Amino acid sequence: MESSIVLYPSPGRGHLASMVELAKHILGHHPSFSVTILLLSTPPPDTHFIAAVSATHPCITFHRLPAISLPNSDHLSSSPANFILSNFEIVRLHNPTLHETLVSLSKSSAIKAFIIDFFCNAAFSVSASLNIPTYYYFTSGASGLASFLYVPALHKKYPDSFKDLDAPILIPGFPPVSPRDMPLAISDRNLTVYSHFLDTAVQMANSAGLIINTFDSFEASALRALRDGLCVPDGATPPTYCVGPLVATGGETEVGGERHECLGWLDSQPCRSVLFLSFGSMGVFSTMQLKEMALGLERSGVPFLWVVRVPPPHDEARRALAELKPSVEAFLPEGFVDRTRRRGMIVESWAPQVEVLSHGSVGGFVTHCGWNSVLEAVCHGVAMLAWPLYAEQKLNRAYLVEEMKLALSVTESEEDGLVSAEELEERVNELMRSEKGREVRDRVLAMRDAAAAALSKGGSSRSALAELIGSLEAGSGKVDVSNSVTSSMGIGGDLGSVSTVTIST
Repeated sequence: MESSIVLYPSPGRGHLASMVELAKHILGHHPSFSVTILLLSTPPPDTHFIAAVSATHPCITFHRLPAISLPNSDHLSSSPANFILSNFEIVRLHNPTLHETLVSLSKSSAIKAFIIDFFCNAAFSVSASLNIPTYYYFTSGASGLASFLYVPALHKKYPDSFKDLDAPILIPGFPPVSPRDMPLAISDRNLTVYSHFLDTAVQMANSAGLIINTFDSFEASALRALRDGLCVPDGATPPTYCVGPLVATGGETEVGGERHECLGWLDSQPCRSVLFLSFGSMGVFSTMQLKEMALGLERSGVPFLWVVRVPPPHDEARRALAELKPSVEAFLPEGFVDRTRRRGMIVESWAPQVEVLSHGSVGGFVTHCGWNSVLEAVCHGVAMLAWPLYAEQKLNRAYLVEEMKLALSVTESEEDGLVSAEELEERVNELMRSEKGREVRDRVLAMRDAAAAALSKGGSSRSALAELIGSLEAGSGKVDVSNSVTSSMGIGGDLGSVSTVTIST
């Protein structure tokens, strides 16, 4: 019977893409494993992305779990807080079908390990009941993991919510952080999602290991705190495996068989002259903020490539428009596109980020500080201007700016959270034209080389991967069906509902 590993990403393109990169990495160094990635059907997975992976990596098998009905469909709104809560809830509701799937898969292969996204914490009870060694894949960095594992300690230290505290929060391996920069899901105990984060932190400390998308020299202070046990003061820290940076290598540029037009535009720009602005799959701004951004970019005089989405449905300017699918130009200052046409380009909704960051014309990146974006910028030696929006992104900014000094930061208004045109203009010029910006670029280029060294033969990440694979191989591979939680979950029947995803390309 062959040995297999089952991976379980949470909803969201960034999490799925990062988990796929982990699968590729494992198979690249241990091809005798079979790898199965489980896909939640609610919300539907990105079939285009899955098809592309299946076409280029047929050794990775995707299994789609049966669709379920959510008790409250409002959880699937575009609100970041609701989206995070829905991730936890969707996984929990899938537990019965997950149990059936793991039992079924164990009949054809020995499951050596179950690797789950941290949002898939509810699945730990299922794999534990079947005696399958369970690892967490933390798709963010060691600094984020340090703060996350420290949540139970903060829970004891602060009897109430600390989001409005005046004093900085002290976390091992992390510079002092303002309570306003802590994710609300951690700092505000009144939120429903808080209990999910607290429980996940406790469960992660009891897992077989923690796989982190980082490398040793990138987040040295945070890793020291983790490995010294400072982040889990009341218990032992599981083995940590820093196997990154795991980033996509490209292949997103082909749309209908054609190279994306923004890459052709970049070909005509001078070396390292262009500022790239992109804010992830949930990076949506109000009309007021878009206009401030446009004015700041125009006044800076810096060439730019800007990925723009229309404002959210509740935005006042959008509600005033009759069109169901308005153009982004309708929300920008009048004449802006024409005035900046010769030195700027606007791309609506999506651009091939990896290919853009790897292009020689790009010299700066305004980013929301999502971890995939941070690693992509570092791997291609592009200096960053940090503009976090939600989740742990403000923590990422604090570590990038204050500890690693690989980015500069925009300052938001304390009254309304807006970044003014004047602020953006000043920060853009500082990044692209000042001595301070040059120092940041030099440090990023040095870290690019360190990232490549970590992944090379004899590098820290290659060694960590070898240790991880050794740990995976040591798993018994025997699923203990006698400990089945079927009866308590109310599951019955066979696995006819579990389907292998087959997609034409």
